[in-house]
Amino acid sequence: MDRKIFIRQSLLAAFSVSTVGSVLRAGNNFTGDCETTNDILGPFYRENAPERSDLTFAGLEGNEITIKGKVYGKDCVTAVKGAVIEIWHCNTKGEYDNNTSDFKHRGTQKTNEKGEYSFKTILPGKYLNGALYRPSHIHFRITATGKKELISQIYFSGDPHIDKDPWASNKSAKERTLQIFPEDTNGNLVVEFPIYLSDSN
Repeated sequence: MDRKIFIRQSLLAAFSVSTVGSVLRAGNNFTGDCETTNDILGPFYRENAPERSDLTFAGLEGNEITIKGKVYGKDCVTAVKGAVIEIWHCNTKGEYDNNTSDFKHRGTQKTNEKGEYSFKTILPGKYLNGALYRPSHIHFRITATGKKELISQIYFSGDPHIDKDPWASNKSAKERTLQIFPEDTNGNLVVEFPIYLSDSN
């Protein structure tokens, strides 16, 4: 897709971005504004991605990572079970699978009884947005009964292209710029992304 078209569609698809608030401890609970902030939908979203947690496949290029976390409600502590989480991203060459029936690098799953989710995938590549590269990112769309739909993205700490990207450099994306860390003695790489939803009313 032409990058000028990407810019135009991204602006048309932009969602209002809420201000990141503070989370304060009150007794044994957390209270305050912990809502996960929005980001642009972008032009490469596809409906009906298959339900799966493993987005890897034979011959896949790239560094495998696991994206996992929990979905919480407005009070910042109550787990939301049955929330539908969709993710999508480009391959290591910066290309999205926009047409094939394989829906590569795209998947959907529901949170379990504890509000947990987990996707096995790869660290995405980058592509030009005008004269600049967009930083590596993964798109999220989350829906749940009684909750506002959330369209967002995560970025990765240390990415040199964050500073000049208008969305990743926005202060509202700070809590969505995440560390990649080895989770175990085998060096499996993990990114933890807790998601906080607001009520629909």
